[in-house]
Amino acid sequence: SVRVSPNIPTAVVGECDITLDQRHINAESLAAMLGEAQAASHRFAQEEQVEVSWSHLWRIPPIPFEAALIDLCEEAIVETSGQCHRLPSGPLHDAAEVARAGVPTVMMFVQSLRGLSHAKEEDTKIEHVEQSVIALDKLAEKAMAWIIERK
Repeated sequence: SVRVSPNIPTAVVGECDITLDQRHINAESLAAMLGEAQAASHRFAQEEQVEVSWSHLWRIPPIPFEAALIDLCEEAIVETSGQCHRLPSGPLHDAAEVARAGVPTVMMFVQSLRGLSHAKEEDTKIEHVEQSVIALDKLAEKAMAWIIERK
């Protein structure tokens, strides 16, 4: 998010606060991304003769989900819709805490229109909801078989 002050079109911005949400499944890569963002901001600040400072709102180490379940989830989605996009989840999802506790975990996301999620403007096409229910059913079947195989 970006917050500027004053927040009027005809005024020069005196202060700008930016919240940066960076995600990566690998902690070292995540740290490198932060370092690159900080270095870029300091270069910009020097070039434009402005000040920049950084502070952390929170820092939660990434937690990997169960690789076998991720593969099964992808299979279920591809069988349902013909394509799948893998993306890392943020650490504030309940599922991340379940995984952190050692329970095999996976998440399946449903596409939100305009990329908006966790907001009152969030919306999803009904056909995507229908596909997700079918894919989730397939994933449940595959996950149950996977659990039985592990016994």
